[in-house]
Amino acid sequence: MRRDGPVDPHLVTEAWSRRWPECRPIAHELTFAYNNRWVRFHSLPGSKRYPDTESEYAVVLHRHNTVLDELDIPGPLLVITADWTDVAGTSFDLRRARARLAADGVHWQTILEDPEHPAYTQLYISTRPWKTGIVDDILRAVADDELGGVILAPADLRWLYHPYDGGADVILQTPAERDTLEERHRTWLSTDPSGL
Repeated sequence: MRRDGPVDPHLVTEAWSRRWPECRPIAHELTFAYNNRWVRFHSLPGSKRYPDTESEYAVVLHRHNTVLDELDIPGPLLVITADWTDVAGTSFDLRRARARLAADGVHWQTILEDPEHPAYTQLYISTRPWKTGIVDDILRAVADDELGGVILAPADLRWLYHPYDGGADVILQTPAERDTLEERHRTWLSTDPSGL
């Protein structure tokens, strides 16, 4: 995949098919498809879901950036964002947060999630040169539940990072890598036996 210039959706599709063949690029489906390589971190102490103060937002962003810094990002960070429509086409009004925060996204895929209740997930991809804090605007919007279905990854898609309002799901290449990351941030884990 190119490391400069616009994102080529075909190359992302090829990389996804190679790395993650058991799951569509739907963020909330990843934990079930790759349960043996998945770990969830909560973004606030006590598993509090939403930040109320600037100091709590600082904790949320610190936890996200700490994990992202520990994952290997040799080039640009791939940012996958989503919108939802009730038609298969892509000409629609974007959710304000996605339009504001990821306006440079190139349309990647349209996915029909449930044929019985037609709703389409529109996926967009863009890149940002990685440095700590480069996606804080997106992470903050996710924390406020203004933006959903986000997946962050290196250009080769060797790991996936799905922030959600309340934490992040991380899917790694092997259970051993997952175990190492999990142990490093044990105090950020859920107390629920399921890990959710």
